[in-house]
Amino acid sequence: MADQQDPVFQIQRVYLKEASLEQPNSPAILLEQEQPGVEIQLGVNAAPVAEGIYEVTVTATVQTKIKEKTVFLVEATQAGIFEIRNLPAEQIGPILGIACPQIVYPYLRGNVADLVQRGGFPPVHLSEINFQSMYEQQQANAAEGANRPLTQ
Repeated sequence: MADQQDPVFQIQRVYLKEASLEQPNSPAILLEQEQPGVEIQLGVNAAPVAEGIYEVTVTATVQTKIKEKTVFLVEATQAGIFEIRNLPAEQIGPILGIACPQIVYPYLRGNVADLVQRGGFPPVHLSEINFQSMYEQQQANAAEGANRPLTQ
């Protein structure tokens, strides 16, 4: 039997929380011969759900445009519910900001590629992400913001 104080890190569930595909300028834009530009944005969020239970979401926004007209816009949020208990407080942040997104992200990549392809386009394969680097950058930005003097 496990000791009550043993560290716990378990995946409870991984699920597609939200997904949308918009093609506001179809069908006319599909006749364009020009190659579209692709813009991709990613975001990570973590929130407590209950004692020792956290939801971690990774969101991707993929927009392709020809000139200023949108070809398609995909927004998808992949989520995971994780049980994290009996760990020092300083370890919780890195687990929520690095380990959990690394688990959730491959599902998001697959869902985005599938959604784009089902919309009639070649799949967009999101590149691998270094979540540790992303987390460290967010921490540095937060520390820099906290150290700035307030201006009036």
